[in-house]
Amino acid sequence: MTDADIIAQLAARLPHWRLEAGCIRRDFGTPDWRSAMLAAGAIGHLAEAAWHHPDLQISWGRLSVALHTHDAGGVTDKDLALAAKIEAVLAWNPAAEPGPLEGVPPSAPYITP
Repeated sequence: MTDADIIAQLAARLPHWRLEAGCIRRDFGTPDWRSAMLAAGAIGHLAEAAWHHPDLQISWGRLSVALHTHDAGGVTDKDLALAAKIEAVLAWNPAAEPGPLEGVPPSAPYITP
């Protein structure tokens, strides 16, 4: 994919992601270390299930994700698909949809944009 194609895809489908240094990247804010680790674990599960492995940087209150397809030497549809799945899982808010799941209390947010 060309940089222009990637930027257009991100703008259309993944507005919180950016193209940087040959990868698509997203920084997630978290309220604490525990939340950053939980988010990293969720991403690890998704990546392993997809057999596609991101680079993660974890610190207190922050999780950074970088995706590119190593054997293709750049960003591919695989990266965009995994980014979309990561976005859907980490942004899921059970409290915003009908059903018995309440979600995290407002005083303890899990992920911030």
